[in-house]
Amino acid sequence: MSDSRDIRFMALALGQAQAAAAAGEAPIGAIIVDPATDKVIGAAHNMPIARHDPSAHAEILALRLAGEKLGNYRLTGLEMFVTLEPCAMCAGAISHARIGRLVYGASDPKGGAIAHGPRFFDQSTCHWRPGVTGGVLADESAALLKRFFRARRG
Repeated sequence: MSDSRDIRFMALALGQAQAAAAAGEAPIGAIIVDPATDKVIGAAHNMPIARHDPSAHAEILALRLAGEKLGNYRLTGLEMFVTLEPCAMCAGAISHARIGRLVYGASDPKGGAIAHGPRFFDQSTCHWRPGVTGGVLADESAALLKRFFRARRG
């Protein structure tokens, strides 16, 4: 069961995902929050097309913004809210950044790496494992993705 705080922050991530869709990018959004203050430290959406950068996923961009803002590549104890289950690349970056808690919306059986695929945080080679909560505003996140890709297939 999601609490109202998780829902509030996931709604902000969904806003980022909607901005991605409006820009023609896959509608995935991420925000990073300091749980001590509930202040948003970084917010981003997918931009691999616009940036000509396959690593420009919402999670990576939000991590970069938060790191720059705090002047530290370690984001220990911060929380990330992302609308889709992170892929292996993003899970690795989340681990390296020492994010304290990951909250995601829709599951991604094909490309996800948290509850699906490699289950990155369960691997013995993973040095840092955040707490994980999945399924927050999952229906809304999944519906946005489905609408976007349905329209693209035309």
